[in-house]
Amino acid sequence: MAALFRWSMRLFLGLALLVLLAVLAVYYLASRSLPDYGASFEVPGISAPVEIVRNNSGVPHIFGQTDEDVFYGLGFAHAQDRLWQMTMLRRTAQGRLSELFGTRTVKTDELLRRLDIYGHAQRSVAAQDAETTAMLNAYAAGVNSWLRTVNEQALGRGAPEFFLFTPDIAPWQPADSIAIVKIMALQLSGHLSEEVIRARASLALPPERVADLLPDDPSQGIAELDFAALFPDADLPRFAANTSGARDPLNPVNNRALAGASNGFAAAPDRSAAGGTLLANDPHLGLSAPSIWYLARLELQTGGVIGGTIPGMPVVLTGRSNRTGWGLTTAYVDDQDVFIEQLNPDNPREYQTPDGFKPFRTRQSIIQVADDTPVTIDMQWSDNGPILPGQHFNLGTVTPAGHVTALGWTVLTDQNTSLQAALKIMKAGSIPEMIDATKDYVAPAQNLTMADLNDVALKTIGHIPRRNPAHQSRGRIPSPGWLAQNRWQGVMPDASNPLFVRPAGGIVGNTNNKTVQRPFPDHVSYTYGDTQRVQRWRRLMLNRQVHTRESFIEAQLDTVSFTARSLLPLIAGDLWFTGEAAPDGTPERRRQQALELMASWNGEMSEHLPEPLIYATWMRTLQQRLIRDEIGPLSSEFSHVEPLFIERVFRDAGGASIWCDVIQSAAAETCTDTSRQALDEALIWLSEKYGPNVESWRWGDAHEATHDHQVLGTIPGLSLFVNIRQSTSGGDNTLLRGRTSGTGPDPFQNVHAAGYRGVYDFADPDSSVFVMATGQSGHPISRHYDDLGVLWRRGEYIPMSLDPDLARAGAVGINTLTPAP
Repeated sequence: MAALFRWSMRLFLGLALLVLLAVLAVYYLASRSLPDYGASFEVPGISAPVEIVRNNSGVPHIFGQTDEDVFYGLGFAHAQDRLWQMTMLRRTAQGRLSELFGTRTVKTDELLRRLDIYGHAQRSVAAQDAETTAMLNAYAAGVNSWLRTVNEQALGRGAPEFFLFTPDIAPWQPADSIAIVKIMALQLSGHLSEEVIRARASLALPPERVADLLPDDPSQGIAELDFAALFPDADLPRFAANTSGARDPLNPVNNRALAGASNGFAAAPDRSAAGGTLLANDPHLGLSAPSIWYLARLELQTGGVIGGTIPGMPVVLTGRSNRTGWGLTTAYVDDQDVFIEQLNPDNPREYQTPDGFKPFRTRQSIIQVADDTPVTIDMQWSDNGPILPGQHFNLGTVTPAGHVTALGWTVLTDQNTSLQAALKIMKAGSIPEMIDATKDYVAPAQNLTMADLNDVALKTIGHIPRRNPAHQSRGRIPSPGWLAQNRWQGVMPDASNPLFVRPAGGIVGNTNNKTVQRPFPDHVSYTYGDTQRVQRWRRLMLNRQVHTRESFIEAQLDTVSFTARSLLPLIAGDLWFTGEAAPDGTPERRRQQALELMASWNGEMSEHLPEPLIYATWMRTLQQRLIRDEIGPLSSEFSHVEPLFIERVFRDAGGASIWCDVIQSAAAETCTDTSRQALDEALIWLSEKYGPNVESWRWGDAHEATHDHQVLGTIPGLSLFVNIRQSTSGGDNTLLRGRTSGTGPDPFQNVHAAGYRGVYDFADPDSSVFVMATGQSGHPISRHYDDLGVLWRRGEYIPMSLDPDLARAGAVGINTLTPAP
């Protein structure tokens, strides 16, 4: 027995030693790719020395003798900290993910190739002016300089992920940066999905009920459209099952509920306590580790600029100089249309046009698949755009037999000069100069909030399709592509884009809400990303005569839900303070307890309270009870609460209370019945998931921010080290927006939020502040992988100074790049 024990101990110690050695080896290899922020490098391609001064938060302040040298330094810094992320964005745009990830990403690659995202980017290079071309070339040279350094000095392949996948990295090209602009557009666009779901709803419901389920902004009053009437001979099922399948984390296409969102607002000097303009911006995108955002300061010939960049793109997208500030919010411009193309019954390679049948433009593409055979796809284009198979965007549910679908989209152009506009905005010294710069902006459409030393303004930037007033569907649902009146007629003139300068009230802002009320075809859009947050924002802005940096921060971090305050009196009005006394532990007592909490709650979506969790679960359950008997499998597409729908039902607007009655039951259920049943069901689910003690429930336990590494985050064990989880406040409809996933066993996880926050005060520009959601580094063992995330979760910021002496005084390292002989 003693011998067995000794041998067992020896075996255990031997295995432990092997594990320790393996861990040390992995750590050593991974640590080789950690950049040395104090090293000096001799590099080709610069005219004079470049300094990359990093402060304690890892934010680079880049100084050079020319603008090209500064952009070179930004490319070098981006590659040092985010090389894997940059190459993944490029692979996504190229449709080459399957070379690494096998069959799981073939569908994603197929979509990107059919859209020809990278081809359009390559052809757009020639459309840039000389200054933008110089910027793109200098940035690419900086990225490639770091790649050479990694290879020459054996710096761990540049990122630890390359030890798991091919270490071959192609040189960076100007087209790669333009392609990333288009990938961001794909993430921010949702009108295609809106058209499909509206068409599906119109097949299942009468027009008045579609108006309930997918209501317009209350001020619009647009009549609903009948998809079946456009295709009277099509035999389309009322309740078609989804054809898109589950979304892969590597797929850049979000579902309709997770399209772009943001807050941006500014105050003129007469509305500022200190007498200078104020601007706040927090763009909302999908959360990830590392964040899509990267903070940087560039010292250009026109002066310093500082703010949020996206690795792979050589511009500050949201930020400030000493003279101007700018921020972005998704404009929800209707820049996508789905066209149903009729095939020639005698030749399926031809489609109907106003002038007869015409052959598709065609091209083959081969997708290389890791550990599997290559996949060859036949790609087609009509006059209206690329042809997309029915497996994408659930297009198969609305495509009649003998037809295919094409996508018209402003992003699909060879003349995308959006980076050219971004460069000019960075260098502008006033609002008029920024407005003039936006004429070059193409896509994705955004609302640009602007401030200079004297004024504030807001403009919708980007191309808006010009539609025929006789368009059959007004771009709201898929339309016959062979009819001339449905086809686009170019784009609207830039002068017609909404513009607000020197507002009478001294404040401009946007929360993805409707900005103008104009009739079709000058309407901009019928679908917007917000009808709720704007109500709370308006109240906070009007509550004070003058604002400060602190009041703008308070608004940016506000967690009070206008939606909860407006809906709860409607759905709980007949339930509060009613019912018989009930003993503890019974469903009746639990319901009364929940209603008592709701009655005294102020709508604050605090992570420490149970009320937000009860409210969110109740609303989610209620909506499903209202719609699932009416629209069947289509109900899965409504993964998030539609506040205007709930309001219409409980106000019985246009007879909308009919949704409360369950079609299959003999009884006639009232809305009070449905509300009570939904609350009981919600409380059962909460008790099973979080325990029976209502007081111990916390919204933050359900509303965890999920910053996941797209690749390593799915590997068991390793995910514990690379994924970042944070308990957060806020919700779907608060200014501190934390959009929930809406699906799966944890439907309230925070998956889409403000990865960047900035507040700029031009009374004292160097008192401006910003922060990002994770950290500057994409390297999991770097201290800068998640250090800023701690501040972000607590609603704190870091200084946003352009003082070069302050940057150097607080530097933790300075990379000096000197011209190679």
